[in-house]
Amino acid sequence: MSFFYVKALHIIFVVTWFAGLFYIVRLFIYFAEAQEKPEPERSILQQQFHIMQKRLWYGITWPSAVLTLIFGLTMLYLYGGVPGWLVWKLAFVVGLYVYHFLCHRIFQQQQQGILRYTSTQLRIWNEVATVFLIAIVFLVVLKNALSMVWGIVGLLLFSALLMLAIRIYKRLRESGQQR
Repeated sequence: MSFFYVKALHIIFVVTWFAGLFYIVRLFIYFAEAQEKPEPERSILQQQFHIMQKRLWYGITWPSAVLTLIFGLTMLYLYGGVPGWLVWKLAFVVGLYVYHFLCHRIFQQQQQGILRYTSTQLRIWNEVATVFLIAIVFLVVLKNALSMVWGIVGLLLFSALLMLAIRIYKRLRESGQQR
């Protein structure tokens, strides 16, 4: 019975962690776009985005990442074994934590007023969490290697469509600004 309580808590904190990851990168994008605004609008916006980033990152995203890890390791212990699909899932989870730490680096840079990425680059970066989410959910639900292969093929196709959508969106935004 305790396994299911731990599993429910794990899922809850995975959801809140992903919500934080999705939203923090949106705030990175807004911060970068505010750089193009004239003063005093730029300073006002960036100051507000600093506050929003800090509250989201330390109030939701980091605690959720830590609790996801704690409950995930507890589930692994209670599960009592590591089937093949779970090895792949854990590999994607490690990749997701790497993504989280890279987001932390961008967060720290923006908190210092350092902008190393354009809003377009950050829009692409925002989709990386989506790729991890799709891969992990397919592995957890389908739980077999053949389904995983099809899931990865679908993931690659989905990634290509996302990149195409980002390019189209960028062109539409640029053409709208020229009018």
